[in-house]
Amino acid sequence: WTDDAKGFGLIVTSDMGRFWVSTPAQRMVAEQLRPHGVTDERVLEAMASVPREEFLAPRMRRHAYEDRALAIECGQTISQPLVVALMAQAASPQPDDVALEVGTGSGYAAAVLSRLCRKVITIDREPALAEHASSTLRRMGFDNVEVAVGDGSRGWPAEAPYQAILVAAAARGVPPALLGSSPTAVEWSSRSRWRRRSRRIFGCTRATAKT
Repeated sequence: WTDDAKGFGLIVTSDMGRFWVSTPAQRMVAEQLRPHGVTDERVLEAMASVPREEFLAPRMRRHAYEDRALAIECGQTISQPLVVALMAQAASPQPDDVALEVGTGSGYAAAVLSRLCRKVITIDREPALAEHASSTLRRMGFDNVEVAVGDGSRGWPAEAPYQAILVAAAARGVPPALLGSSPTAVEWSSRSRWRRRSRRIFGCTRATAKT
């Protein structure tokens, strides 16, 4: 779908059932997320409620709901929607939680997280990305997200401890500062993915960072 398709509705049928959708984000949920392991209804509702196109440059907005990562400023990317949803589901943030996100990028993942918990602190080492994301989040009314500029591997001690930490950046393992920011243990898997041993740190490496 493109912006021109907003306002129309249709019934999407999949192995998960039949769903009435009236926005591109809702269709994305029905076609890309439900059939591929995203089962948490809170996460699905959050993904359906955040307009991904608002976090993209105008020339890229027609691709907003394609099932892939897309280029943003500073040589970075906005993650594939399925990656954002699976990370949020794995972290399982609760309504009263404070979550830390390392790698702000466009701000899209932080916006999704903000629908799931009380407050989100998101860090990016690129000042231009952080400034642009902060402006977009404010414009869109995501008032419970705080954007910081810094080295995410050092965490953000001012708001620690965090009940959920999400990282999307290349790394060999979990930085010690992040372990010290959350009262949970993590496991580094051979598939370059951080898995929860207990709630709730989840990370995913890619060639470039991030959401």
